[in-house]
Amino acid sequence: MKSSFLLKTFFLIIALISVVLVMIVSVHINFDGPSESAAQTQTFFEQFIISGGPIVWFVLLPMSLITVYLAVENSLTIRRKHLLPEGAGDKIVETIRRFGAEEAGLKFSERSDLVNKAVLSAITKGRGDWFRMRSVLVESLGDQASGLLRRIEWLNMIGNVSPMVGLFGTVFGMIKLFNAIVITGGQPQPARLAEGISIALVTTFWGLFIAIPALSIYGVFRNRIETLVSDAVEEAENVMPQIRHYLKRQQQQEVFDGVDKINQPIHQLGNKKSRTVTEYLRP
Repeated sequence: MKSSFLLKTFFLIIALISVVLVMIVSVHINFDGPSESAAQTQTFFEQFIISGGPIVWFVLLPMSLITVYLAVENSLTIRRKHLLPEGAGDKIVETIRRFGAEEAGLKFSERSDLVNKAVLSAITKGRGDWFRMRSVLVESLGDQASGLLRRIEWLNMIGNVSPMVGLFGTVFGMIKLFNAIVITGGQPQPARLAEGISIALVTTFWGLFIAIPALSIYGVFRNRIETLVSDAVEEAENVMPQIRHYLKRQQQQEVFDGVDKINQPIHQLGNKKSRTVTEYLRP
């Protein structure tokens, strides 16, 4: 949780600094005015960011940074080592065998992988009913899969929205171009026409530049989640019969321990003969 918060804060600061720098540079260029020598030596920053206008500065550029943040965060969390560590099922069975269901439940709560969460829910909510435990197990794995898919859904949304934003910039640039033609009476300066065309093309470029990686990363993460959840279901199905066996043995042992306690010998005052509790209560 702490690392995720620090990562969010870092990318937020980077986004704010980027937007402020773009605004400062754009104001400086507009104030000085474009010169012929400067036009011939335009940098990549000026061509693909400054010339894109406010749609790039305030919408598409932050969206690109958000995409990078989501890709990094999900790469750190949606991993087999984190969600389905090797030998997770064997560790669960060994924990229940050594410490029992109650103590094992406390230990499971400290882990965040798919199988441990599902088994913990099955033990706590199943209440010894085998069919209910299996139902709770499946529901838990389904809920965890849905949660992971909701996390990466932001990448899918950005991948679908960014081309629309780029198209909006294209329309805006063409409107600006035709307005320049109308204002000058059909004889606009080439620089005014180039400004509108530049906005149209740069915003389209950024829309596609964001959408293609976002949708690709979304597809990779979705396939990874489906694979991990499928493997987790198989792992859980393999360990549940063993868990059922140990829980059944534990219940039987508790019954035997209760009977032994009832039949423990007691000593009556003035009588050295030992009798069990059941014999003492017998008329």
